[in-house]
Amino acid sequence: MRRAAVAVIASAMAVSIAACGKAGDSKDSGSGSSSGSDNKSIGLLLPDSVTARYEKFDKPYFVDKVKALCSDCTVQYANANADSAKQAQQVSSMITKGVKVIVISAQDSAAIKSSIQAAVNKGIKVVAYDRLAQGPVSAYVSFDNVEVGKLQGQALIDALGSKATPKSKVVMINGDDADPNAAQFKKGAHEALDGKVKIAYEQSGLWKDTVAAQKMSAAITQLGAKNIAGVYAANDGMAGGIATTLKGAKIAGIPLTGQDAELAGIQRIVAGTQSSTVYKAFKPEAEAAATLAVDLLQGKSISSLATETLTSGSGDKVPSQLLTPVSVTKANIKDTVVKDGLYSVQDICTSAYAAACKSAGLK
Repeated sequence: MRRAAVAVIASAMAVSIAACGKAGDSKDSGSGSSSGSDNKSIGLLLPDSVTARYEKFDKPYFVDKVKALCSDCTVQYANANADSAKQAQQVSSMITKGVKVIVISAQDSAAIKSSIQAAVNKGIKVVAYDRLAQGPVSAYVSFDNVEVGKLQGQALIDALGSKATPKSKVVMINGDDADPNAAQFKKGAHEALDGKVKIAYEQSGLWKDTVAAQKMSAAITQLGAKNIAGVYAANDGMAGGIATTLKGAKIAGIPLTGQDAELAGIQRIVAGTQSSTVYKAFKPEAEAAATLAVDLLQGKSISSLATETLTSGSGDKVPSQLLTPVSVTKANIKDTVVKDGLYSVQDICTSAYAAACKSAGLK
């Protein structure tokens, strides 16, 4: 009798343990993590640390807005450091951690597609940030990138003034072809420049100052220093490398564009070695992404925020929220980046730029 009773108890315990094991397995496979349905974690994946804006502005603005909207939400952060394979691993890590939403600025919009699909398969919502990634993303927030290119091109034309003729030779250093934004900037710039000047040399600078500097050097060799009327650089980082090359070749006084309103770019505009940049206010963009992420996490509709629809490179129709960029020249630094609190006059007007700042009316 005692042996029979022990056998019955042992059998019941085994069934109970097996049932618990099955319940746990089901929970894990459904969420991609053992963190449970009450997890309020959002992943933020940014593409590189070379572009100053991401670490200095986008990340803190995003985190602060998430906390303001959802005090018990957490943000898991990672930076790909310009490595698309590393970013794919970071998406896998976010899936394992059980995040509910991933906000990603893709290092390579096509290469990340399968990783995004893997996240979505686990029930994770994905927001494409600044760059429209391929795959089934739930939303996209950025600026009107074709308009950015138009502003860049028009700023170059304006700076050329009477020298903007169909025979004037312009060098064009575009962004990384793996970044879908680069193609849109290029498209907008060509719309502004084609027929008004001659694009005599055009290459990709890969968003790297060193590569852009090399391309500029090749352009000078090919065209001749005296024959270059102006330079289109797709962002401020590359403009910095190009400005150094121009100085080394003793080329001064020609227009040079940029983008991102980096502090170094603003200082070059004050000093006269760069003619313009495009200011895409980081705070509204980061806060818009945070709002979309929290709404998606909480199961709310995003239709009032993402009011436009764009088609990604994979053919997916993506609800999108597009913000308005602003062209910045020496004339409106005070009314744009200084007024918005992006930089103070003291930030811009260090000792090396004191005289130029005074001349520009910033002191």
